[in-house]
Parts: sequence; C-alpha cells; structure tokens
Amino acid sequence: MSADPKLHQRSPFVRYGFLWASLVLFVASTIGHWTAGWVAFEHEQEEHGQQAEFREFVPEALRDTFENWQAEFMSVAFQIAGLAALYAVGSPQSREGDERKEKKLDLILKAVDPENAEKEIEKLDRDYARK
Repeated sequence: MSADPKLHQRSPFVRYGFLWASLVLFVASTIGHWTAGWVAFEHEQEEHGQQAEFREFVPEALRDTFENWQAEFMSVAFQIAGLAALYAVGSPQSREGDERKEKKLDLILKAVDPENAEKEIEKLDRDYARK
C-alpha cells in the first residue's frame, strides 16, 4: 500500500513527475544534438561544394548518437557493477554491517533495560524477522 493514500488520485503528471521531466530533458537534448549535428553537416557539405541532404545526414547522426549512448551506458554499467561488488563485500551498507549494528543495539538494550531486554529482543525478532 502506498504511503500517500491520495497518490492514485493525482494526475499522471504529478505521479510520474520524474519520468516526465526525464523524458522532456531526453527529447530536448536529442533534438539539440541532432540540430547541432545538422548545422555541422551542412557546413562540412558546403566546404566540399555539395548540397546537404538529410538522408545522408541520418546515418551519421544515428552513429554519433549510438556512440554517445554506448559510452554512457558502459560507464554507468561499470559504476553499477562496481557499486554492487563493493556493496556486497564488506561495505558498511552490506549485510555484515547490519548484523554488527543489530548486535550492538542488542547490547545497548540489555544495558539500558536488563530486565525486559530479552523479551523485547524476541518480540522485535518476531515482528521484524532477521534474515
């Protein structure tokens, strides 16, 4: 269940605001990229004394676009793989760190309330099962 019960009543522009903002930025940057590419292509064709034709421009623009995307996706994929490896192997956010924190909190609870600590720890373990 959603944290905000009125979320389903909001318009799709509000509910998916990040998606729409990302889509607008993507389309605007793609149009800007292709427009700048067309201007450069026109100048290059003029230097060679030829008429710029859009059908000759499209393969170059697609190639440039896919080269940029490939470089970005590879960079992001590398960062995600690296983060996943570091997250899973001994980082403070990994499961080992959580287990250590749990043990410390158990010790603190036992020091603060020694009479009820075991009962409260068992209740917490039942309600929020440790994995």
